[in-house]
Amino acid sequence: MFCESGSTHQALCALDRSDENNCFNNNWEREKMFKFKMTEYRAAFGAATALTAVLMAGVVSAKDLTMGTTSPTSSHFTISVAMSKAIETGLEDTTVNVIETGASVDNVLRLARDEIDLGLATTDILISARNGTGKFEGNAIPDTVALYPYSASVLLIAATEDSGVTSLSDLDGKKFNPGIRGSAAETLTTNVLSMFDINADLVHGAVGDAVEGIKNRQIIGYSKYGAASSVDTTLQELMTSTKMRLIGFNEEEEKAAVEAMEGVGFTTLPKGLIPDSEEMRVPKLNVFFLTRTGVMDEETAYDVSRSIHQNMELLVEAWPQLADYDIAADAVATMEAGIVYHPGAARYWKEAVGN
Repeated sequence: MFCESGSTHQALCALDRSDENNCFNNNWEREKMFKFKMTEYRAAFGAATALTAVLMAGVVSAKDLTMGTTSPTSSHFTISVAMSKAIETGLEDTTVNVIETGASVDNVLRLARDEIDLGLATTDILISARNGTGKFEGNAIPDTVALYPYSASVLLIAATEDSGVTSLSDLDGKKFNPGIRGSAAETLTTNVLSMFDINADLVHGAVGDAVEGIKNRQIIGYSKYGAASSVDTTLQELMTSTKMRLIGFNEEEEKAAVEAMEGVGFTTLPKGLIPDSEEMRVPKLNVFFLTRTGVMDEETAYDVSRSIHQNMELLVEAWPQLADYDIAADAVATMEAGIVYHPGAARYWKEAVGN
């Protein structure tokens, strides 16, 4: 990796060099393949999207944007593609290139290297990046800011029923996938395991690798963020052939996680979310699309936010659970809670709610 002397790039070298070959380089060929597929995808929608953009007021000049997302097997990838359509609809002649990444931490690192223009990340990773804590210890990226929120995600830790694992402590000595390398799930899961001296035999890999590993009995489970109100496609796929169990946090584990990690909250999963599952407490985080003030100018941030808001029906098509979601109100609420937004985005969201 090329590092410019005295720049943010140099500060990040030590932070992510050890993960480069396992995360960034492994995704390179998949990114190229996905960009090719997205080109074909856009061809089908191009005419309708262009007409819609022309008819809308306030369109801006053409600009190519690169959007960092997560694994294609994640429901968050699905909603990201819908967001790309919403942005393209609202910004005349704009192309949004959606790429697969290692999720939250990886997206922030790519923003710091000017490789993407916006990327998804959870609350805790945004706070850590700005403050230079956690994964970003001593390597703050203080101009990392939110563009818009779109979801609350919960951490689902799942293990096979045959493994006998019923608690976090039972993961000790077991082969377990803690999440995509560079993701918020990996960060939180490994931090919690370390905090309680749970020495799981961690097997890193993409979500697809984890699914295959569980099916082939090479590992006993995995950790992954998913939508707060439903079971995502990864777990649904696994449960067609393998009996799975969700693992919750006890009171001591929850208290320790909240005290140690900024931005991490907890919620209660209802009984019966998957067959035979009990009510349990699990980590919950807001998910945002982020950028940097050094990457995106104020007018572009304003228009990206406007495009998402004015084309929410495209997001609802991908995620029906967003039908009753008031994104503008949530944006302002998270601002008031201390999340720092891009000035252009903040201006739009305050206008949208009449502030």
